[in-house]
Amino acid sequence: MEKLHVYNSLTRRKEVFEPISPPFVGMYVCGPTVYGDAHLGHARPAITFDVVYRYLRHLGYKVRYVRNITDVGHLENDADEGEDKIAKKAKLEQLEPMEVAQYYTDRYHEVMQMLNVLRPSIEPRATGHIPEQIRMIEKIIENGFAYVVNGSVYLDVVKYAQYYKYGELSGRENLDELLSGSRELEGQTEKKNPFDFALWKKASPEHIMRWQSPWGEGFPGWHIECSAMSIKYLGECTDIHGGGMDLKFPHHEAEIAQTNACLHPHPPRNEAKYWMHNNLVTINGQKMGKSLGNFITLEQFFSGNHPLLLRSYSPMTIRFFILQSHYRSTLDFSNDALTAAEKGLQRLLNGLRLAKELKTSPITTFDLNAYKASLYAAMNDDFNSAMVIAQLFEGIRLINAIDQGMEKITASDLEAFISLLNTFTFDILGLKQEIEDVTPRLEAVMNILIELRNEARKNKNYALSDAIRDKLAQNKILLKDTPEGTRWQFAPTE
Repeated sequence: MEKLHVYNSLTRRKEVFEPISPPFVGMYVCGPTVYGDAHLGHARPAITFDVVYRYLRHLGYKVRYVRNITDVGHLENDADEGEDKIAKKAKLEQLEPMEVAQYYTDRYHEVMQMLNVLRPSIEPRATGHIPEQIRMIEKIIENGFAYVVNGSVYLDVVKYAQYYKYGELSGRENLDELLSGSRELEGQTEKKNPFDFALWKKASPEHIMRWQSPWGEGFPGWHIECSAMSIKYLGECTDIHGGGMDLKFPHHEAEIAQTNACLHPHPPRNEAKYWMHNNLVTINGQKMGKSLGNFITLEQFFSGNHPLLLRSYSPMTIRFFILQSHYRSTLDFSNDALTAAEKGLQRLLNGLRLAKELKTSPITTFDLNAYKASLYAAMNDDFNSAMVIAQLFEGIRLINAIDQGMEKITASDLEAFISLLNTFTFDILGLKQEIEDVTPRLEAVMNILIELRNEARKNKNYALSDAIRDKLAQNKILLKDTPEGTRWQFAPTE
């Protein structure tokens, strides 16, 4: 089997995945800032790295997956000035900031569970790691890469760039260009340079969230939390660091800089061996985000309660919609695309049900090993879920061909075939049948209805026969008469 290849955002090429200490794999993914409900843009990284997590475990790796909760330090517009997003929400709602953080953390967990996203191994909160962040900042100051001014601490990017490449991840390696792109910040005279970034901020009198530090009362910068928690739980250099493409700059670039500034290694470790970034979810070509006000929450997708939605869409439809595109491709929202995803998902699940009813033969007329290799080749090509889905539909085509007598399969191969399809559909892609009662009892009920309909047809009671068929169709259950008998399947919502 071909080795797993991962696209490394740092080197801008696909590389063979070789963990630092196999069979162990460390993976850190930047989680949500919990001041509002999760939207489609939050679902994409969660599902992307859920599939990465599932597949690495499937390959036999022992994965420690860390995904943080940002509950302090993320200021408006991702900048070093302005209000804390959670504190601002707390003022509006007349709540304690931790009430806001807890409420939206719980809401995030609820929708992630609906999307069948596995919980990470560790889910640390920024506020639970203030001492680690302070110690890291002290070390950066000690190494000469940061300066204190008026109770705030900033990383000195010019000094850092004398030893390490700044901007390598995001392609912003020219400091003169950074300077010209930062003119609007020149009024912030605290900084030596506009592109220096905050490690610690002095709390203004009205700032709610504050902690004691060697530099006075304040709060950590947005970037330092991830470096501190990644080092604490995954060591000085982890295997994979992931997140949305919008985090490349400034967040991930700052993480690399402050980690190197703290550890001062030669050569630099860059915090992670492989940097992975999922692309954006867009609406009419524009990034979906809370700051732009063009987002649709996951709860709104599930209920259909949004002006841009023609109706509701189930969690698995959303998951399938996201997985139909490679994680590094942009994903543009539309009702047509979601409806197509819904129909595609139901076609896949119906095909898997049909596979259990196939008749076997003494021979198999297609190359099952080659088909298996095609599924693994797709996943090993940078977790290409879109290609996996295409191969799964090829599997459904084979199922239909066997059902129609155009292909043949032995009993042992059929068992292996079904197991393979189930592994990739349910275990690796994380899809599931959302009709919870697809159980032997439901099968028994459907068999009774089919027998009653067949009896009605035998007695030429076509009114009753048609009524059974039509009533089931109204409830999205379709009957299909075949030479082998009547079968049933779920229909997608129109």
